[in-house]
Amino acid sequence: MATKHAALHALIEPVAAAMGFELWGIDYLSHGKHSRLIIYIERDSGVSVGDCADISRQVSAVLDVEDPIAEAYRLEVSSPGMARPLYTLDHFSRFQGHQVALKLRTPFDGRRKFSGLLAGVDGDEVLLQLDGEEYCFPIESIDQANIVPQFDN
Repeated sequence: MATKHAALHALIEPVAAAMGFELWGIDYLSHGKHSRLIIYIERDSGVSVGDCADISRQVSAVLDVEDPIAEAYRLEVSSPGMARPLYTLDHFSRFQGHQVALKLRTPFDGRRKFSGLLAGVDGDEVLLQLDGEEYCFPIESIDQANIVPQFDN
């Protein structure tokens, strides 16, 4: 799957960049005829529904020509939103000090899900503080990570 992900990223990133957007990330959820390719785009000035539609049209044209996914799928384009997924060490570094929820590929201390304060990045490890302790997770051990939105009352 990593190879498919890299190939999709290589096709989509130049399209997003040419249109003035950062390709935040890609998720491919394979569910037979209900598979979805989700593209997250970001820009300092924000992302509108029209921006998502424009990116969708351009990316769709590229994917139709290159045909990197053999099975049927639905293309979705979105901003990362408040509960944004985190994919890279740069993402984790940018959101230091925020609450995050992590799901690991394999259990650590008997569990796969952790939620706590993102303390930063050290080399290729993500530092997470929870319950008065600091945990270090290698980026490759993290299956999924999202910001946990905080709302002030």
